[in-house]
Amino acid sequence: MLRIFLAGATGVIGRNLIPLLLKTGHRVTGTSRTTEGVRTLNVLGADALIVDVFDRDALDEAMLTSAPNVVIHQLTDLAGGTDLQSLVRNARLRREGTKNLVDAARKTGVTRIIAQSIAWAYAPKTPPYSEIDPLDAAAQGPRGVSVRDGVVPLEAAVLQPDDLDGIVLRYGQLYGPGTWTQTPTGSSPVHVEAAAYAASLAVDRGSRGVYNIADSGGEVVIDKALRELRWSPDFRCRGDSDGN
Repeated sequence: MLRIFLAGATGVIGRNLIPLLLKTGHRVTGTSRTTEGVRTLNVLGADALIVDVFDRDALDEAMLTSAPNVVIHQLTDLAGGTDLQSLVRNARLRREGTKNLVDAARKTGVTRIIAQSIAWAYAPKTPPYSEIDPLDAAAQGPRGVSVRDGVVPLEAAVLQPDDLDGIVLRYGQLYGPGTWTQTPTGSSPVHVEAAAYAASLAVDRGSRGVYNIADSGGEVVIDKALRELRWSPDFRCRGDSDGN
């Protein structure tokens, strides 16, 4: 059994991820910013803490209290949609919130952190895109806010520390229950339950680095996740093709 600290536990991936972690025998402490979120997490079977990731002292205390072996970062702030104001808030969460989360994890002695990123942040070229291709760090406008100001510093915070086994999951565009669409859409879609499954596998599989997580046939190459995480894009929480 591992102790998992799940930041962003009430989000659409987090709610699908908790049952998978519990099923494999792990203990989960999830974070929320509201008492309603705490009730949701308790119903799902997780321990719950009210934590604002921008409050460094409170985050440090929560991390010390839960004493995790692994930290999973599924924090986003896009409840208002994808207007520029929402993108700015989400970029700040990725930039500052991730740094605070990584710092708290390192103070607590955590050695593995798994973080959510996006698979449509690559610098333009003719597809497909693999994990070794550069991110679009020179992007301008709204894309620059998301990629340059959010994704780039998030991934650097997770991957650069030598004392961390950092895993970045670059998710494609989510679809399925609880998301904005029930059918695949975008350049590299991925079902939300398959996305959660990838995070559950990364708890104890895979070497540090980046993994594309998307359906087959999209613009990103997913061979690394298939091979190292033994992940399947066809996974569903009920009746998945692999029998899990």
